[in-house]
Amino acid sequence: MITAFIVSCEIGFWVFVLAGLICRYIFRLKKLGILLLYSTPLIDLALVIATVIDLRGGAIATFAHSLAAVYIGVSIAYGHRMIKWADERFAHRFAGGPAPFRKPKYGKEHARYERNGWLHHLLAFVIGSALLYGMIIMVGDEARTEALWSTLQLWAVILGIDFLISFSYTLSPRKKKPLV
Repeated sequence: MITAFIVSCEIGFWVFVLAGLICRYIFRLKKLGILLLYSTPLIDLALVIATVIDLRGGAIATFAHSLAAVYIGVSIAYGHRMIKWADERFAHRFAGGPAPFRKPKYGKEHARYERNGWLHHLLAFVIGSALLYGMIIMVGDEARTEALWSTLQLWAVILGIDFLISFSYTLSPRKKKPLV
């Protein structure tokens, strides 16, 4: 049940974003478009409430419960960036806006972009970890929260790998290949 709700929330997030952009750029209803875009955090709130209700009702924590925390952390840390990405493309395509920002591919700019991406990942991890710890404390039973601990450990390893990759560009920036 909780897995389906998480999937519904992810779909709902993008439906709100798309509806907001369509209202804003195609129907020229800017206030409604902004209202829909700013409403996306309500989806995160609904997800937190549903997850807490499920766990407080005696459910054994599963990967789906931990995925809810990961989703919320990522949504908060990257949400503005994702909406800005979509907004730039919609404005360019439907409102004659400037060409969308392209991620730098080489040099110091690329290294800075990758470090900034890792800092967003760190923020998502901190938020998601706080939610996972909160769920663990709320349930108060190690046997029922094993999946939450496993997700936290896996995410920490992934964050470490992302750190190594992202900061490697600072030590050894990508160079443009010469045309031969």
